[in-house]
Amino acid sequence: MPILILALFIGIPLIEIYLFIQVGGAIGVWSTIGLVVLTAFIGTALLRQQGLATLARAQSELDQQHLPVRELFDGVCLLVGGLLLLTPGFLTDALGFALLIPPLRAILGRGVWAALARSRNVHFSVYDNPGSDHQRPGQQRGPGPGGPVLDGEEFGVRRDEDDNGDDGEPSGPTPRIGKE
Repeated sequence: MPILILALFIGIPLIEIYLFIQVGGAIGVWSTIGLVVLTAFIGTALLRQQGLATLARAQSELDQQHLPVRELFDGVCLLVGGLLLLTPGFLTDALGFALLIPPLRAILGRGVWAALARSRNVHFSVYDNPGSDHQRPGQQRGPGPGGPVLDGEEFGVRRDEDDNGDDGEPSGPTPRIGKE
């Protein structure tokens, strides 16, 4: 992993310098500088618009007592995309703009969730709110080791059906995430 980080810190600036030279040779120095500044302004405007929309969707999900997982993932992607757009360069701008495209974020999200689901070192559990009224009679309040598995169906991850209670039914409600 440290070698990959070192390669990125050396490789990305070298690629950016190469692209600056190529674009500057094709359209001129001042046009290249203007293009870099223009992409930063456009990226900032798009980031603000999408960030506010994502924040509103997250608030709506919380108001409906749903976990805003998709909105949190979108927020992280927008944050990284914004940082990439503010970094001068054409490669970082392209990557930053890619993270501002909602369908690409959805594809990336499904890939991340699928990778996490395949990982043997990661286990997701979401427990009912201790004050929640969404529980079966006789079920204890609060988190416990047999809590429901987070349903990431929107991201291509399926619920583990082996998590059954004594009566053969899933042990508690499965929280919904994202849009219905």
